[in-house]
Amino acid sequence: MIPEVNRYTHIFPDPLKATSEGLVAWGGDLDENRVMSAYFQGIFPWYNENDPILWWSPDPRLVLYPKNLKISKSLSKSIKKFEVRVDYDFDAVIRKCQSVRKKNGENTWILDEIISCYKSLHDKGLAKSFGVYLDDELVGGLYGIDLGHTFCGESMFSEVSDASKVALVTLCEYCEKNSYHFIDCQIPSNHLLSMGAEIMSRKDFIETLKNLQYPQ
Repeated sequence: MIPEVNRYTHIFPDPLKATSEGLVAWGGDLDENRVMSAYFQGIFPWYNENDPILWWSPDPRLVLYPKNLKISKSLSKSIKKFEVRVDYDFDAVIRKCQSVRKKNGENTWILDEIISCYKSLHDKGLAKSFGVYLDDELVGGLYGIDLGHTFCGESMFSEVSDASKVALVTLCEYCEKNSYHFIDCQIPSNHLLSMGAEIMSRKDFIETLKNLQYPQ
């Protein structure tokens, strides 16, 4: 069980009225309650350096039901050579997600203030990391926000073939064991679609989140 949080301490505009790109609002700060309130309402922060904080709720959304994860024969074999450590070194995982993107010449929203906020949320049991190790070296992993019934994936990295996939396999096992409804993968990608993720409309996504929090 995650700690109880005030889910609506910060009010956002209705995400169903977001722009066609999915922008709900801009500005504010990364106050922990604001960030958690956003996730419970189907919204997340995503912005570049020197930009105001941008809050998004894309349409469509990508979700992965843990039991639907597709594991190839080659992945099944390579899983055995890795060790996955859950919440072992959150700081290292999130910083690797940042540095690997930079090394690959990609823009990253994982700014220092994002790292500080999510590390604090992790300290409170509201964010988790899945680090993948090979010969005691961190070579892959992912992190995200834990809503208690939904895991909101934020970023993953891999420096060795299949390392990030192994992190995803372990996350799915964790979610299935703890009866989580689905994993929020945020924005559609061919990579995750090929592993069993599926498209969901923003309306259905937000309605599902509400029903999970306040069952009828």
